[in-house]
Amino acid sequence: MNRLTELGKRAKAASRTLSCASTAQKNAALAAIADALCAHIPEILAANEEDLKAAAQNGMSESLQDRLRLTAARIEGIAGAVRDLIGLPDPVGQVIDGGTRPNGLKIEKVRTPIGVVGMIFEARPNVTVDAACLCLKSSNVCILRGGKEAIHSNTALAQIMCGALGGAGLPHDCILLVTDTSRDSANDLMNLNGYLDVLIPRGGKGLIRAVVENATVPVIETGAGNCHIFVDASADLTQAVAICDNAKTSRPSVCNAVETVLVHSRIADQFLPALAEKLAEHQVELRGCARTRAILPQALPASDEDYATEFDDYILALRVVDSLDEAIEHIRTYTTGHSEAILTNHFANAQRFTAEIDAAAVYVNASTRFTDGGEFGFGAEIGISTQKLHARGPMGLAELTSCKYIVTGSGQIRT
Repeated sequence: MNRLTELGKRAKAASRTLSCASTAQKNAALAAIADALCAHIPEILAANEEDLKAAAQNGMSESLQDRLRLTAARIEGIAGAVRDLIGLPDPVGQVIDGGTRPNGLKIEKVRTPIGVVGMIFEARPNVTVDAACLCLKSSNVCILRGGKEAIHSNTALAQIMCGALGGAGLPHDCILLVTDTSRDSANDLMNLNGYLDVLIPRGGKGLIRAVVENATVPVIETGAGNCHIFVDASADLTQAVAICDNAKTSRPSVCNAVETVLVHSRIADQFLPALAEKLAEHQVELRGCARTRAILPQALPASDEDYATEFDDYILALRVVDSLDEAIEHIRTYTTGHSEAILTNHFANAQRFTAEIDAAAVYVNASTRFTDGGEFGFGAEIGISTQKLHARGPMGLAELTSCKYIVTGSGQIRT
């Protein structure tokens, strides 16, 4: 029996208990987890420091190190997100739909836990807590397999969370961490049939593609974020500069950061220098088309590959376009279906953009950085789905449930 099969068996056993846990039990466990995280900040930071030292030695970029880095304030924020989940409605047992048939049968469609949820993710230790606690509130056991870059942080977080479960009468095995970060463990998790009900990859394009192509268990695809903003000719240029700056520089390593800004040719001469001046404060590298470079000589030439790339860094691709049609065509060519935005004061253009752009989140006059479970009011999120089946966009509690039909009769037989 390999290690993952053993974890799978433990997870299945724990899921039978957790599926019947009351809302009060789950909320008590979440409160205990939040308190424990805050009480163990020094231990968590010490473990995270080990990961950060290794990251620096291995040449990890500064933006990716920022995704890995924990601070006391960030840990308190993570604990706050856990407490926010306590106040959200428990989805399990909610009646989604129902009615009574002419023959008297009462049919109700009811939310149920998925069961055992697997997560494969990269250097984001906050995902360890977000995923575990979302699964807990939705009565799902989780098996977490993070990357080697965050193994010390993830191990400390998982141990602290598991230690907090007992006081609420829940099994420690409601949260399971795969401590083997080799490729073999990822492959084993992708093929844990009979134990894993769904697998959710969260990370870069390579990780997601590997899971989608190789898993034999069901997969919910979370997407890479090659996000675009189109600055229309009618846009408020001061507002547009602020939005594009926020979308690129507030946290460039996350999937909802903008990677390409498209600018209408009628306002390019005004807008691009103002944007470049603002982005220079963060030393953002600009890559643009020939028309962009005629206005911004400091920009490097942009290739098709640049327009297709999720940089996760202080790099921004730029392109001047002559129409909304051209902007939509560019986005359709390069989108990953994550988050796309138009900045405009033209109502008809906004309507066309939202109707014709196919993405999990489509914005009008706002930063793409809002594609986030917390910002959408879902509490934390387990990922942002770019697929079209079952879940799309930030995945909160409801997206971590399935359903069953409860049919109540009074002796009916089918004729």
